[in-house]
Amino acid sequence: MKILANLLAALVAVEHLGIMILEMFFWDHPVGRKIFGMTPELSSASAVLAMNQGLYNGFLAAGLIWGLISGRREVKVFFLVCIVAAGILGGLTAKTSILFTQGLPALIALLAVLFSTNRTSNAQDS
Repeated sequence: MKILANLLAALVAVEHLGIMILEMFFWDHPVGRKIFGMTPELSSASAVLAMNQGLYNGFLAAGLIWGLISGRREVKVFFLVCIVAAGILGGLTAKTSILFTQGLPALIALLAVLFSTNRTSNAQDS
């Protein structure tokens, strides 16, 4: 189960690296406009905001990667909770699909991490 939990957390990290790349480098590009359903005017006007969002997604991915490399359960839990919270807020305020594309995968990974490790085990064993 621990391998599955780490695999799911890694997939969430990869997803957020992809989001970072899209938001930071392809927002005001035909690829980004198609993915996010924007006009050239809208993508141009919001490119700086998207770059900021992308950076935050990169930080979330980096945190998960740190947790995976270090084997620290609490780090993985913290960043997965952050992503779930961001997915809920994004789903409620920006686009409902964010609940399912970002929040749900993070929630599944979080539950897998929580259920895959013994609470009394050493943090390095996670």
